[in-house]
Amino acid sequence: MSMRESKWKKLWILFLSFFKIGCFTFGGGVAMIPIIQAEVVDKRKWLTQGDILDILAISESTPGPIAINTATFVGYRVGGFWGSFFATLGVVLPSFVIIYIISLFYETFMSWEIVANAFKGLKVGVILLLLLAIITIQKAIKWNWLSTILFAISFIVMVVCTALDITFSFLSISIILLGMIVGIMQEVIKKHKEEKK
Repeated sequence: MSMRESKWKKLWILFLSFFKIGCFTFGGGVAMIPIIQAEVVDKRKWLTQGDILDILAISESTPGPIAINTATFVGYRVGGFWGSFFATLGVVLPSFVIIYIISLFYETFMSWEIVANAFKGLKVGVILLLLLAIITIQKAIKWNWLSTILFAISFIVMVVCTALDITFSFLSISIILLGMIVGIMQEVIKKHKEEKK
């Protein structure tokens, strides 16, 4: 197999992998984290768990849906520009096709009892996927006193806001930015101490 054929084969596998991920991304991007890990880290060995955490942090910190951002970053790491293109196309295509078909028959589709029951079942599945995503991420995090305090504060604030029915979309961004600033400060202090030695 020539280098050119090998490159196109890798791009095709990238597309198929993210197409498969896109087909099962119910509940948004966070719910797809375990599926991405299974495909990209465990099965394909393209990236490590640490790489996935870095990519997720970047995806959450940049504008756009996490599913698309993650596909773009992973695709770029694996296959450059065309890797990004095909991974992103793969993850977007299933949703686009499904939503387009549903939009043509929306009222009829939503009136079917079997569809209503299917959505009830999907909600339970989404909750389980989100719990699995939390377990997957926390296993890969290098916990220290600072990350534990940040997690505890963020968790308490989110629970209180949810209990009081306060919209916390801006608050979520603030917590992400706070975590980023604290992480940068921690690294700067660490380097300063190393230079002093």
